[in-house]
Amino acid sequence: MNSKTPAPDGFAFPDMPGNESLRISDQEFKEIRELVYNAFGINLTDQKRGLVVGRLQKVIRDNGFRGFTDYLAHLKRDGGQKALAELVNRISTNHTFFYREKEHFDYLANTVLPELVAKLKASRDHDLRVWCAGCSSGEEAYTLAMLLLEFFGPDYHGWKAGLLATDISTHVLDLAHKGVYPPERLEGLPPALRDKYLRKTPDHQWAVNDQLRHEVTFRRFNLMESRFPFKKPFHIIFCRNVMIYFDTPTRQALSERFFDVTAPGGHLFIGHSETLGRDNCKYQYVLPAVYRRAP
Repeated sequence: MNSKTPAPDGFAFPDMPGNESLRISDQEFKEIRELVYNAFGINLTDQKRGLVVGRLQKVIRDNGFRGFTDYLAHLKRDGGQKALAELVNRISTNHTFFYREKEHFDYLANTVLPELVAKLKASRDHDLRVWCAGCSSGEEAYTLAMLLLEFFGPDYHGWKAGLLATDISTHVLDLAHKGVYPPERLEGLPPALRDKYLRKTPDHQWAVNDQLRHEVTFRRFNLMESRFPFKKPFHIIFCRNVMIYFDTPTRQALSERFFDVTAPGGHLFIGHSETLGRDNCKYQYVLPAVYRRAP
């Protein structure tokens, strides 16, 4: 398999021309799997063994480690948060694009926002809180910001329409802050929105404009925190295509933490390949991959 050949699970190994892959023992893989699970909730199955080798061998060689055992000793001994951050940057997968799973955005714009705003206006509340959890490189968060700006129009700045976007990976958060994307990431975005909120760069990329950038607050946050430190609940939470990497107990615990920070009547959106299940789920099922906390 060369450096450009996709791995069987759809991931591409890092470029390592001229080097053979390092070997990982059963015990080394078990220790890395346990470390990643305990720190980040990511469940590395046996099928991800090749991915672990492909993603970490460059880190091991560039830092002069003799192998995975030496690397693990570094993580346990004095790696600290910086080394763990590099580990999750390598292990986590971040494939996303603008307007992904369009049905969710249509439902948000046509049903959720009109009902929510009517309710808030009736109670003379102008504080609307949205959280994009597992925001990756920012495409989903910027899409949500566009829809909010479009929905409210000139009334937008009369609302506290805060949009928080978080991810565990510092690498993708850096990309999100920059807000510059290749054309293929925008293929699903309506041209009218693209031309209004992004501009073409001299090297044929697309960059979000300052107005859009200022509407999103990007922060590093680990969804495995036992308690979420938010002072107020969210009306809308997007956490899509994140829980596919978690096992059932982790998904259940995370959905309960989401529930605790969802406002009454608020919505949780997950990926279409994900489910919370019907048993022991505190949310009400609304649509495929859309859940609601009872008013």
